[in-house]
Amino acid sequence: MPDTTTAAAPAPSTSVRAELHLDAEAPSEAALAVAVARRPGVRVLTEALRVEGPGGAVALDALDAGGGAVLHRFTAPAGASTVRYTATVRVERGAAAELSGLERWELTRPSRYCPADRLGAFAAREFGEVPRERLPAAVAAWVHDHLDYVPGSSGPTDTALETLLTRQGVCRDYAHVTAALLRALDVPARLCSVYAPGLSPMDFHAVVEAAPEGAWEVVDATRLAPRGALVRIGTGRDAADTAFLTTSGPVRLESLEVLAVLEGDLSADDLGPGAVLA
Repeated sequence: MPDTTTAAAPAPSTSVRAELHLDAEAPSEAALAVAVARRPGVRVLTEALRVEGPGGAVALDALDAGGGAVLHRFTAPAGASTVRYTATVRVERGAAAELSGLERWELTRPSRYCPADRLGAFAAREFGEVPRERLPAAVAAWVHDHLDYVPGSSGPTDTALETLLTRQGVCRDYAHVTAALLRALDVPARLCSVYAPGLSPMDFHAVVEAAPEGAWEVVDATRLAPRGALVRIGTGRDAADTAFLTTSGPVRLESLEVLAVLEGDLSADDLGPGAVLA
């Protein structure tokens, strides 16, 4: 008999782009975290990264940043320079990654922007009756309902505590509050920098992965982009580990443009538990 089975359609591709315009007073060491992470299920179809300074192309050194992330080190020349990154990727959403024994302890501890040790009583009062497996969704929903998304409302040194006091911030602030509250409840949580098709306003985006029962799931308290289309850049304890640009000297970010486009239609996010980030 003829074989009537049909192969599953490949996952749609996603195109991403980031362009940064920098101005340095003097040559300065710098590191970029803009490349798509090399993870199981992620196929990079095309990719290019170039830094152009007053004297032409600037040499880049690729470093393994862990978890599939790639950090690019370079020397920002004095004067104006431009960073351009483009990639086309295909992401197959598979089973959730398992929490490791080390992650279980490292990612329930306080960190620079997530002082979970100072939020224990508050978290217990707000979420003490929530079943453990529902905590990521419940905490993300609370953060969404109690914070206002206000661009420019927070500074680079603001922690989850400042955000809880002002009740406003941007995606990294939402992620810091979500991760800090989850860790205060003894749920491992980490921050992920991502490209986010459908995000408005378009920018680099920050979400949280949590592992209440041994497997990682992704939550986004901003609800500004569907989780099913996110493309991971980096993973860490908080924004100190996932910054898209770090410099050793006075380098100004003059402008930033980010674009992420999914081939085909974006599916709406059902906001339910168990969403996976490749």
